[in-house]
Amino acid sequence: MSILAEKAAAFRRRLLDTLLPQDCLLCAAPSGNALLCPDCCAELPQLPAARCPRCAQPGCAGETCGRCQKRPPHFDALRALHPYAFPVDGLIRHLKYARQLAVASHFGAALAEVCRDLDADLVVPMPLHPARLAERGFNQAMEIARILARELGVPVAARACARDRATAPQEGLSLDERRRNLRNAFSCAADFGGRHLLLVDDVATTGASADECARTLKLHGAGRVSVAVVARTLLD
Repeated sequence: MSILAEKAAAFRRRLLDTLLPQDCLLCAAPSGNALLCPDCCAELPQLPAARCPRCAQPGCAGETCGRCQKRPPHFDALRALHPYAFPVDGLIRHLKYARQLAVASHFGAALAEVCRDLDADLVVPMPLHPARLAERGFNQAMEIARILARELGVPVAARACARDRATAPQEGLSLDERRRNLRNAFSCAADFGGRHLLLVDDVATTGASADECARTLKLHGAGRVSVAVVARTLLD
């Protein structure tokens, strides 16, 4: 971003602070044009510093964990902002079920800060099946990806990947069952020509959806697939 563009963006933020003040979504304290006040931002749960660079699970002193060594996922790295825990889970529900798109803007901008060093060539939102998209009216991953791509200054490929099969609910399934459930659920309409793709979603639970989508992206020419999520479910 150029110096002039940075100054223009800062001016717009100050203008919004003045004209459109709002309250923190969590505690209702004044937060200007930000989703959360500084105190609530500081109190959001954090991931451990030592975590696997491949799947973002804690431990291993920052080295690749045993699970990823034994059965490497098709994605090459996973970046997450927070563990999937209170109140992050509630914020994500606000986005998905109450259409609080400001949540996507907040997390998209925050994800950009932890993904800049990845040097991705293209941002790809995790697709929704058309029936789910029609039911919800929007794809939360697309809303996060749009902001993330803008902040990184790279294109977003909104329609490069599709979800063709409406899979059974994943809740209660083991990781292997989830993988079988998702097999061949995605398709691509592009040849990625060796580019580094950044696959974006709201939550990674077991990582099975990201794994299968990354497999499909690599079958269509992606040279590397990194994953960016707002929240990561941590193993017990």
